Amino acid sequence: MKKLFTIDDFIVGIMSAIGYGLSFEIPKILGWEMWQCVILCIIVGGAVDAFAKKIIFNEVVQNNSDTKNLIFFAFIVLFIVGQYVALKLTGLSMHNYLLEQYQYIILPAILGFAFSMILRWYRVRKIRQRYGDGSQGFLYDELTTPENLAEFNKQNQPVKGDYDTALAVKTKTGIFVGEKEKDVIVFSGIPYAKPPVENLRWQAPEPLEESSEVFEAKYFGASAIQVEHEGSILKHHRQSEDCLTLNIAVSGKKSDKKKPVLVLFHHGDFSYGGSADPLMYGYKFTDKYSEFIGVSFNYRLGIFGFIDFSEIPGGENYPDAINLGLLDQIAALKWIKENISAFGGDPENITVMGFEAGAISISLLAACEQAKGLFQKAFIFFGTPEGSHDSPKSARNLAKELLKETSSKTMEDLQKLSTEELKAAAQKLWINTVAPTRDGKLIPADVINAFKKGAAGNVEFIIGIPNNEGQIYKSFIGQQNYENYITKEVAEILSMLDAENSQSVKNYIDNLTKKNIPEFDAKSKFFEQWSALSTYLTAMQLSAAGNNVHLIYWNVKPLIENLGSGTVDVVSTLFGNRETLQLYGNVLDATISEILQTFLQKFISGEELKIYNNEIKGVAAMDWKNFPVALIVSNKEFRYEQIEDKLTEIDGLLELMKKISANPARE
Repeated sequence: MKKLFTIDDFIVGIMSAIGYGLSFEIPKILGWEMWQCVILCIIVGGAVDAFAKKIIFNEVVQNNSDTKNLIFFAFIVLFIVGQYVALKLTGLSMHNYLLEQYQYIILPAILGFAFSMILRWYRVRKIRQRYGDGSQGFLYDELTTPENLAEFNKQNQPVKGDYDTALAVKTKTGIFVGEKEKDVIVFSGIPYAKPPVENLRWQAPEPLEESSEVFEAKYFGASAIQVEHEGSILKHHRQSEDCLTLNIAVSGKKSDKKKPVLVLFHHGDFSYGGSADPLMYGYKFTDKYSEFIGVSFNYRLGIFGFIDFSEIPGGENYPDAINLGLLDQIAALKWIKENISAFGGDPENITVMGFEAGAISISLLAACEQAKGLFQKAFIFFGTPEGSHDSPKSARNLAKELLKETSSKTMEDLQKLSTEELKAAAQKLWINTVAPTRDGKLIPADVINAFKKGAAGNVEFIIGIPNNEGQIYKSFIGQQNYENYITKEVAEILSMLDAENSQSVKNYIDNLTKKNIPEFDAKSKFFEQWSALSTYLTAMQLSAAGNNVHLIYWNVKPLIENLGSGTVDVVSTLFGNRETLQLYGNVLDATISEILQTFLQKFISGEELKIYNNEIKGVAAMDWKNFPVALIVSNKEFRYEQIEDKLTEIDGLLELMKKISANPARE
């Protein structure tokens, strides 16, 4: 995928040979001391080498083959002239220096490649020793020592007395003192709304009052109360109903220009997850691309964020409970828009990025009137409006189940319950499926039709589809939970279909079982195809509505099959988080990471999604076309193709989903 050396390196070597050779031999002939010759050689040779690279690897040159060939020819002529002059005046030949120069160009490249392969082998070996076949899902034992947990769970405090003003930012809601990590200043645990506790439990988020108080912003705020799966790292992080906080990473380098902002929406099936998960750490990206500001945040989950009390006595006082998590997200985006300029950010240039539940959220907010103007670009990976409920029925049933589980009869009874009692109930009710609802109020009942009518405005999208996300999800929630989830989801899909189409799906599952594939694995395979097509269909509909849409298909082979390759790999690769990816059982591919980071940087900046030849040294030019062409990422290459035939093995499934989305079921 990435060439060790190219014809461009060859041409640079020609000029470098002249610079290093003549600047060493001529002063030597003139009687200079050896150390003086060496210093002059390093200075002049390095300058010529840098000049040649600046010319050869220039964007204009790399984009125009005629210009490039002309410069190649000119450099070759210069070398020949240099050779002639050297022979005439000093009797020296540049051929030997040219050979030496190529040894310096080629040998380090080969040695560097060999070293990287050895290092990769070592990292792979360590991961395989730790995870084995990966059947136990994600493991975090080395992070859960008492010392690590104590550091992980520290809390911010009010600041009394002096503080480092170089690390402080004044917002409308307070002065926050961050912490410097290398060249990045990180502000963690900043509240963006009033704590939703006591009488504000199950109420819409309320704005904070203006304040000039000073607070630490060194530690993550508490994660939302959530279901604790074996593969979720945040079961080790403190949790609270007081969870509406955000984190901001900004380069310490001063800039007069307002910086584009990237806001991360975390994953987690709307029942677990949060910004303290190492997957959400974008500091390295902010460090590398200092022209951006990174933000992550928490929102309410599970029974605290997505439940409908309308049929419960007293439930009329909680009209927003059905989509509180989405309202939290809107509140966070409003706080960012109002305050990010204090951190050097541009409130009119905000890109949102979400994975799984985060992607579903963004796809819903794109059609939400209350979220209009809060973001201009969206990167959504494996999540669409179809991942939400199309009626309040499920959210109302969840409320009834909550009453039973807690032996409550009214909202007053529920309000008297402690956080711990509600958390225990949520753990037992997890399979009842918690998700946002297209309620016809906050979110249009028919989001797809809203998209067709231009609800997403001029928002630009990158939409991602993985080929092996099911294994990722299983690694988070565990085998038994995964089996229960898939069984329930497939049953719900079949209930949506007419007899003929339902039978087609059943026949597909039966045919797989006849090929010695276990029935559950066959159902899982069908469900993954259904989910992938749902994402593809959203891209299709947004594109048809006039939105600028780019599609990416993640086809990278997992290191450990049972851990899959999807969300965790894409997030870590985009942000260059090598350590995080190793934590989740894979090894970062530096080339894939550099290419995708470059595309992400251009997307956030509003540039065309093009990489010119050698913009990334050794990588050929790339032009990411609009939908329906997809950028396909694999271990060996990047290529561009349409991918409909890669997403399903069931004839007519895409057409069927188009019909269903055009006529959504309602109560």
